[in-house]
Amino acid sequence: TFLLSFHRYRSIKDKAKMPLSKRARLVHLTKTAKRSTREHKSEFVQEVRDAIDNHEQLYLFSYENMRSSKFKDIRMHFRPKTGDDAMDMPSKIMLGKNKLLQIALGRTPEDEYADNLRHVSKEISESVGLLFTSRPRSEVEEYFANFVEPDFARAGSVAPRDVFITNEMLFNHPVSMVEQQFRKQGLPVKIDNGKIVLLDGLTEYRLCKEGETLSPEKCKALTHFGIKLSEFRVKLVCRWSQGEFEKLD
Repeated sequence: TFLLSFHRYRSIKDKAKMPLSKRARLVHLTKTAKRSTREHKSEFVQEVRDAIDNHEQLYLFSYENMRSSKFKDIRMHFRPKTGDDAMDMPSKIMLGKNKLLQIALGRTPEDEYADNLRHVSKEISESVGLLFTSRPRSEVEEYFANFVEPDFARAGSVAPRDVFITNEMLFNHPVSMVEQQFRKQGLPVKIDNGKIVLLDGLTEYRLCKEGETLSPEKCKALTHFGIKLSEFRVKLVCRWSQGEFEKLD
């Protein structure tokens, strides 16, 4: 028993003396994260400046009710078209990271990347992005003036009109939705002869009224019935080209 205890003691003591493996050392992720983040920011700024150099003009645009599926249509529209010299350089769209966009453009006469880009920088706030393009001005501005896509409303948006739900609209839904969805969303419904109908013999029910701020529940109900009350639009805020800045209406 004594020898066994002694060997255990020597084994523990020897392990304590052994140098730690480099692989076993802790690496503080905050250091590497800061370095990679800094490099990523620098790359983003350079990407913006390269886009300025490679295109004839840039537009700052704002948007509401962003949906990636809707914005994909815009990206597809500005892809290069074969057989057209003006389309040799693809247009580029950059979203988000407002502070980095401002740094890339410059915020003062001393640090702006090109003349008058500071004016574009001052317009950057909230939900905006940059379009770099060499397409004709008339084509670009006409496209955005006509671009509007119906979309489902989100919570907090305001109803532009009254919306009524009828029994005919309810007939198309399975009875399981009475408990799972409709009653949770505040709809006065019941099951009658295997169909969902409105309570108390109602033929229609006003789901929302014009000017009402929509709750998450009502937005879900509108989606279930396929009713789109919002619009996805992109508004051009300003334009810059070869040192000339212009605010757009």
